[in-house]
Amino acid sequence: MAWRIVFFFLMALVIEIYFFQAIKTTFKNTIKTTKRWIWRIYYITSVISLLYILAALVIPISEWPKFFKIYLTSFLFIVVFSKMMGLPFLIADDFWRAGRWTVKKITKTDNAISRKEFLSKAAVLFAGIPFATMIYGMIKGAFDFKIFYEKISSPNFPTVFNGLKVIQISDLHLGSFTSAEPLEKAIELINQQDADYILFTGDLVNEKTDEAYPFIESLKKLKAKQGVFSVLGNHDYGDYIQWPSEAAKQQNLKAMHKVHEELGWKLLLNEHQILEKDGEKLAIIGIENWGMGRFPKYGKMDVAYKGTEQIPFKILLSHDPSHWDNQVKKEYKDVDLMLSGHTHGMQFGVEIPGFKWSPVQYVYKQWAGLYEENNQKLYVNRGLGFIGYAGRVGIMPEITVFEFYNSEFA
Repeated sequence: MAWRIVFFFLMALVIEIYFFQAIKTTFKNTIKTTKRWIWRIYYITSVISLLYILAALVIPISEWPKFFKIYLTSFLFIVVFSKMMGLPFLIADDFWRAGRWTVKKITKTDNAISRKEFLSKAAVLFAGIPFATMIYGMIKGAFDFKIFYEKISSPNFPTVFNGLKVIQISDLHLGSFTSAEPLEKAIELINQQDADYILFTGDLVNEKTDEAYPFIESLKKLKAKQGVFSVLGNHDYGDYIQWPSEAAKQQNLKAMHKVHEELGWKLLLNEHQILEKDGEKLAIIGIENWGMGRFPKYGKMDVAYKGTEQIPFKILLSHDPSHWDNQVKKEYKDVDLMLSGHTHGMQFGVEIPGFKWSPVQYVYKQWAGLYEENNQKLYVNRGLGFIGYAGRVGIMPEITVFEFYNSEFA
């Protein structure tokens, strides 16, 4: 681990020195007072970033106070990412100058035109835009909760349940909250919707169950007329840290189950719940995390599904949307709607009416919003919290409100 930190420090140091040449060129004609302030700001941000990396050699980041761990990590990411966006222009400038030097040596002339100032300015611009945008995303976007409304209609939906209102929330990642205030704001918005049910589709914490403890009283305020159902996400199992023993890891998982119980949420562990009204039924199926690639497959769809064969309308809670393509559509064609989270929309992208884009779409085919194929639907919630980068740009934290109807009455 130490050698990785040293390598990252050296890489960051080279980027800082390299990029400073662009700063000097871009602002060389600026008045001295302004130039000094620009350089000071650059020095300060660079020193903070480099000291952060060195500090990780002495004290593991996992042991840092939460505020510093979350926001300094995000700041370092923004600084490095932004400068990397500008590096191609500096590299192009070096190639240009190398070519000019070669031509000069061969022809004994010096008539090549330098583009150093133009490319340096382009590098600063292309670094400055993501830097400013992502800082704004930390200040404003992280807790700019949005309500998305979806009307779901199906010929299979029991008419007696017409108008059923369900709220989906996902990916709280409570380990990233430094206070309960923004969570209380989200809970107030949720409760204002006056839903029949709330469905939580996983990732309550980042790494350990005890991250949830400071927020239990706040989460108890979540209200739905008929109750809350929940499932676990990949972060809820404690798979991403080293435990002193397997027993300690299992104890953490038991504590997670207990948290759901204390909140009054019905945690579905590869099981289902049948809702009945006036003799008509629908099923809510919940499985443990089922993911592709490096993500664990704790989910047992066959176990959870058994007993729902004759139920006309089924809602599946499954944290990872890759489950839809890789098993649900192939083997469980009578699952009408699957609700997922997991992707966060990468917390970065563009989403305007008629257009939606995020880098995460190159990893997940279904990554945000409603998808439909052969009368089966999947909805991927953008998540309420955040992890890694402590902000959101373009892809806002989401509360989803569904209303269900039989298609004859929709």
